[in-house]
Amino acid sequence: MMRLPRPVQLLLLAALAGILTVGFPGFSSATFLATTQSSATVKAAVDWTPPTVSVVSPGTAVKGITTVSVTATDGETGIASVTLEQFGPGAATWTTVCTDTVAPYSCAWSTSGLADGQYSLRARATDNAGYESTSDVVRTTVANNILVVLASPGDVLRGTVALATSVYNAPATNTVRVEYAPTGTTRWTSICTSLTSPYACSWNTTALASGDYDLRSVLTSGNLTATSALVDAVTVDNTAPSVTMVDPGTPLSGMRSFTATATDVDSGVAQVVIQHLRSGTSTWQHLCTVSTEPWTCRVDTAVLADASYSFRAVATDVAGNQGTSTAVANRVVDNTISSITVDVPATLNGTVTLTAVASSTAGVTSVRIQVAPTGTTNWTDLCTDTTSPYACSWDTTTVTDGLYDVRGILLDGKGHTLTSAVTSAQLVDNAPLRGADVQSSNGGVSAGRADAGDTVTFTYTTQVDLTKVSAGWTGAAKPVTVRLRDGAVLGRTATDDTLDVLSGTTPVNLGSVNLRRDYVKTGKTATFNATMTAGTVTTSTGVIRTTVTLRLGAIVAGNNTLRTTSTNGAMIWTPSATVTDLQGQPCSTTPVTETGTSDRDL
Repeated sequence: MMRLPRPVQLLLLAALAGILTVGFPGFSSATFLATTQSSATVKAAVDWTPPTVSVVSPGTAVKGITTVSVTATDGETGIASVTLEQFGPGAATWTTVCTDTVAPYSCAWSTSGLADGQYSLRARATDNAGYESTSDVVRTTVANNILVVLASPGDVLRGTVALATSVYNAPATNTVRVEYAPTGTTRWTSICTSLTSPYACSWNTTALASGDYDLRSVLTSGNLTATSALVDAVTVDNTAPSVTMVDPGTPLSGMRSFTATATDVDSGVAQVVIQHLRSGTSTWQHLCTVSTEPWTCRVDTAVLADASYSFRAVATDVAGNQGTSTAVANRVVDNTISSITVDVPATLNGTVTLTAVASSTAGVTSVRIQVAPTGTTNWTDLCTDTTSPYACSWDTTTVTDGLYDVRGILLDGKGHTLTSAVTSAQLVDNAPLRGADVQSSNGGVSAGRADAGDTVTFTYTTQVDLTKVSAGWTGAAKPVTVRLRDGAVLGRTATDDTLDVLSGTTPVNLGSVNLRRDYVKTGKTATFNATMTAGTVTTSTGVIRTTVTLRLGAIVAGNNTLRTTSTNGAMIWTPSATVTDLQGQPCSTTPVTETGTSDRDL
């Protein structure tokens, strides 16, 4: 190993000290004392912990000037400032109410100039080390005048639904009626009339055609009329989804796939339960529950006793309607015979491991795993394994990129062979540049709803030429437009909403993302202003990767088309081949599936 001269060592220590002190709030100092004995002393930061902050609810309804209190603490360097912010009806961004620097922290919130309606309040606390925290949101209603509020019964409804109306500053004598109209029309029809406090109402939706409806409440008192804000585009869905059980075949043994097809044109399919019924019994039992497409699951049939079975699928849509498929009957589960299945990784690049599950009542002597170019019978042995778990390593760089078929051959203790079903058309893709991951996080007001502050980050397997992402781009913050389109707009299912990015009217070459969630109402599009930035991350093996992050800003079109969703399928990113690495090699268009969804909002 080459030993650096003493002056060079001292220069490196000084440079490292400068790097460590850049961009980190709260460092008391970072001092490196170089001596002829090469000793070094580092002083640690005095504050690594952000403050805690919460808003004290001012109550369910406020008027005039209301004092809003904030609790904020920091056990290390103390609180420097607390800022209270509001988000009101029709707002696109948070607005500052006041900033307080002295405990106890509070604001005199003047509501007299605000529009009546529901408001969100939050507080941001900054400590003396520069760390900042944002509180949870507290909601209240501003009611300086007569205010009628119809509570949303939910985005998707079925059957009979309770509707709740609140009236603030109500006249002594008044009545309320609740009405509905097809979305985008003024054909109002009464649901309930002559309601008095507490203005309870039930809406039987079963006689209505499936579709989107607007709701409102209207108060009358003598010649006075007051109308609530619209609860718009509520989806009524009383139609059961369509579902079909795919024949799993017979006999069944080992690990098998059980699949159904399911569609729902109104609210979308929420889950599919695949059930089994053993001959001679009368109670259907759950085999598996699937919450994302494709509606398929892998099941070890050894959990079922050897017998004849019927299989069916039960689909439930987002509204709660259920549809049941016709049963596929007389399918035999027999695990006393030999079986073999092959599992192939979703991504085939570099060296991968192919595995097989094999069993036989005569004992398994060996398992061969083979590959062949799709559409040919040119099978090549990868390996022969004699012990479980059966697996082969395949260096995919030794073959041409393209589609390959994989199969396994079991040799049992009696000398008989059994060939597995072929896992066909598996893509080998060793392009140097590919998508590595796509992730999103919630930074807005509502979890499960696309809004300002949410981020989406695209990660490539290596560094890319940013000018191929967008002409002339250096990676600095760039204003772009993010478009969310309902899956039906692109001929997909309602829950496969799509994200893409534009610079003006020119597509940004990030490809597209299947969000696997139903953010946008059927056939609609929502558009956000956004900022696009680029960065890098370094893997544990030293590979530098490019990241591109989108941060949503204000919505510019389609606010009424958005819905809140709790479904959580993993996003799928299809990169654009227009992007290249620094050597000019194009990016693979192989889809990339999101890893994990724990902090996901988009």
